[in-house]
Amino acid sequence: MSHILIIDDEPELLTVLEYNLRREGYQTQAFQSGEEGLQWALQHETPLLALLDVMLPGISGVEVCYRLRANDRTRQMPIIFLSAKGNEIDRVIGFELGADDYVVKPFNVRELLLRIRAILRRGAPAPQSETTHLLLCEEIRLDKKRHQLWVNEQEVALTSIEFNLLSVLLAKQGYIQSRENLLAEAWGDHATVHVRTVDVNIKRLREKLGSAGHRLETIRGIGYRMRCRGVSAKEG
Repeated sequence: MSHILIIDDEPELLTVLEYNLRREGYQTQAFQSGEEGLQWALQHETPLLALLDVMLPGISGVEVCYRLRANDRTRQMPIIFLSAKGNEIDRVIGFELGADDYVVKPFNVRELLLRIRAILRRGAPAPQSETTHLLLCEEIRLDKKRHQLWVNEQEVALTSIEFNLLSVLLAKQGYIQSRENLLAEAWGDHATVHVRTVDVNIKRLREKLGSAGHRLETIRGIGYRMRCRGVSAKEG
């Protein structure tokens, strides 16, 4: 069983988090240093999820997140930022860096556990038949079973949130999806995320799609739609 990685420079918080996570049946690996936590994550079995303090001495949590997202093995690992900075701009920056959730300190541990469960449930492979796990849109091919994306036969790495967003848009291609609907589908019921965060992730997703990015259309004032050849515009 993989560990939940915790990196935070507050020893009391580390003790509380480890105690509660282990009570829930998770294994944990905790560090007060960004350098040590990053080194462990890159040299051992990929963690199940990372809880990452933004303000760390030495290497900051932002830098740790950046390096985890830059590594092929940990790129899709869910990351939850823990931070005393709760302004909207701080949250947006966190999601721009690739965080799956952003929790403001002080927080309720039970709420954090709910968010962890929601994120891990989203990433768990669901039983699917061979005819339903592939989502196609011209040069785009997404394999939900293997959690992989190809554009023009070139594999493209996505974060878990980007993958969730694209999965929803491809599954409902041709239908306009509101920001609120995408927020609920990709982040889940327990995420306290501003709708602007959807725009941030859509922008990054469109860039990663490269030459196929034009298929992800912005519908002004409403939301987004994946437009594939032969599909008429619909609302839903």
